[in-house]
Amino acid sequence: MKLLIVKLSAFGDIIHALPALDDVLARPEVEEVHWLVDRRYAFVTEIFPPEVHVHQVDLRGPHPVKSAWAAIRKLKDEHFDAILDLQGLMKSAIIAYLVHARVYGMDVRHLREKFSRFLLQPVAFHADERHVVQQYRKVAAAPFGDTSSAIVYSAPHITNPLSPEQPVEVLFKHWNIEAKNYVWLHLGGGWATKQLPQNTWQQLAEGLVTAGQTPILGWGNTKEKQLAEKVKKQIPTAILPENQLNMAGLCGILAQAAAVVGPDTGVIHLAAALGAPTVSFWGPSASWRSAPLGPSHRHIESNPDCGPCFKRDCNAFVCMDMIKADAILSAIHDVSSAH
Repeated sequence: MKLLIVKLSAFGDIIHALPALDDVLARPEVEEVHWLVDRRYAFVTEIFPPEVHVHQVDLRGPHPVKSAWAAIRKLKDEHFDAILDLQGLMKSAIIAYLVHARVYGMDVRHLREKFSRFLLQPVAFHADERHVVQQYRKVAAAPFGDTSSAIVYSAPHITNPLSPEQPVEVLFKHWNIEAKNYVWLHLGGGWATKQLPQNTWQQLAEGLVTAGQTPILGWGNTKEKQLAEKVKKQIPTAILPENQLNMAGLCGILAQAAAVVGPDTGVIHLAAALGAPTVSFWGPSASWRSAPLGPSHRHIESNPDCGPCFKRDCNAFVCMDMIKADAILSAIHDVSSAH
């Protein structure tokens, strides 16, 4: 059997789909697995097992329709036996449908764009399948038969880790740090509603310095770097990476951190998949749906009356203001001591 997985984005969602990828690769009847990703997130596929064939489409570029059609034509020539649409959007459903193979997708209740149900075979989810990892695994099981029973959560893990020893050693020397004596603070958030106030980040970095740990102010885009620079001004001993790390360097630094801290972002999920302890905080999104699970992970939840709302924007933003630095520092101490 020859399969195509359509999971275009985003960083964390691709990490969540790794157990589904592991499932199909482990099936003896599967001879070939391909994956279609948005070009913006192609860097994540560097951690895929080498037998996975990766294809890219540039849906945010200057010619998205042209890029989509080129990808469709190329994929049609592969003659897939089935397609797994793990994106759950119209754009992914249209691309998968036009490749002309059986397309399996998300439960109708979880499709954000309901019309896409007519372009695929929605897979019904069990009531116990609340975590997105379980849901992706359920869709991946659909081409192979009975999916009536609940699929258990399986933690994403990197089966083909990069070889970051050299860049990590260079960074250790450059920043004058040692393994397990630093905490990566990821000042990202993706959605505006996931971002902590600057003052909370400053209190958090200051608390780490007082505890004898080095905070690294991680960032992934210009806006996040600007926030990190403001925190650095207040906490001069914090480390601010001058440039964005490549995937090998990022994996190496995250894997050897005492803890990785941040909101519901790809960096948190990558760190968990690498086996690093994590502390994540939750307001607009829900830990029961997408948090790393297990003894090495702690979740700080604001639980406002209006949440989780899963909204990217909010006119009454309260949930992240409710998360305090002291609670995060306590969780960091807890998880790093237990790891």
